[in-house]
Amino acid sequence: MSPAEKAQLLDMGAIALVFVVILLGLYFFYLNSKKPQKKQRNEGKDSVSEDQDQGEKKKVEEYGRFQGVLTRESIKEFMEFDEIVDNMIVRKNRDQYIMVLQCNGVNYDLMSEQEKISVEQGFVQFLNTLRFPIQLYIQSRTLNLVDIIAEYKARIDEFNEEVHKLDAKIQDAINKGNRALQEKLEFERRRKLNVLEYGYSITDYVEKLGSNKNILQQKTYVVVSYYASEIGVGTDKYSKEELYNMCFSELYTRCQNISSALNTSQVTCSILDSEQLAELLYIAYNRDESEVLQLSKMVNAQYDSLYSSGKDVLDKKKEKLDREISIDAIDVATASLLKADKLRQLEILDQQMEKNKRVEEKALELLDTYSNQLDGRVYDIAKSEVKKTIKKRQDEEAAKNGTAPAGDAKAETTKRIIRKKSDSEE
Repeated sequence: MSPAEKAQLLDMGAIALVFVVILLGLYFFYLNSKKPQKKQRNEGKDSVSEDQDQGEKKKVEEYGRFQGVLTRESIKEFMEFDEIVDNMIVRKNRDQYIMVLQCNGVNYDLMSEQEKISVEQGFVQFLNTLRFPIQLYIQSRTLNLVDIIAEYKARIDEFNEEVHKLDAKIQDAINKGNRALQEKLEFERRRKLNVLEYGYSITDYVEKLGSNKNILQQKTYVVVSYYASEIGVGTDKYSKEELYNMCFSELYTRCQNISSALNTSQVTCSILDSEQLAELLYIAYNRDESEVLQLSKMVNAQYDSLYSSGKDVLDKKKEKLDREISIDAIDVATASLLKADKLRQLEILDQQMEKNKRVEEKALELLDTYSNQLDGRVYDIAKSEVKKTIKKRQDEEAAKNGTAPAGDAKAETTKRIIRKKSDSEE
């Protein structure tokens, strides 16, 4: 190889080497420019993951806590009824109205066999007379003896006052030297002290019984419903007050019918008022808290009471309905008695006509029996008169049936008048 060719090869090698160095420099620059972007992306990912962790941690801490504003409207959305008014529970946007009867049970196990059969027959009769749907509800409550204990203590205080008064009278009798009056008052004092001692023992026993929170009592209720749609079409034309009054009247009448029907089973009932309905729902929604925060204590505090000297409106409504029921019952009873009296008069008239028929038949028999002992002329005239009487009676019966002209019979005329009045009244 000539020197010129060697020089040419070296130049080409140098050029290739320079080109490779340039490529490596560009590649190194490219790598250096990518690292900051990757670092930024990694830092962004780390910050996002930290925010997510903090959000999840915050959710865990706030789980189960009420996050909104607790208002009366939010509570009403949770409840299954609209309001309690006029001893009624209003539901379904004032479409359903409910009254509740509290039933006092009977001690069935201590009854005789005949009494048990009587109670069962009465309950079957009650079920057969139902013309509207009802529900039976049983609620278990912790026995609350606070009111009973307070009543016992008030009675004990009264006895203490009476004993103090007797002490003063005994001292006065001693001062006057009235021995007979003194002995009489001392006997009365001993009697009252015995009653007082018994009252203390009863109160202590009831207080110990009330401290036992495991004693439960069951109360049975009959739930009676009435829908505003049962009134008929066009309920929108009635005002809210008119709708309440109509539903109250219907529910009160239904409850009175149920109470009367259950009386045959020796079960007494009473309609719950608005306060008792509130207590019933309060215990149903707050099983545990109702033992500590009793509704009766809140009501007795009278935080929401207003001064009033007039009679309660509900009491007036009940009295009005009771009067109307009594008046209607008297009218029905009077109409029944009048109708029964008219029917009795008809029966008496029928019996009178039957009696006359039998008298006539008996008269003919007697004439035939003693015909040989009578004068022929007398026998014929007597028999003719009896036959005329029979003919007259038959004409009256035919007139009654519409087959012959009516005779001048007072009994038959009276009977037709009575029947006509009875038919017109029916």
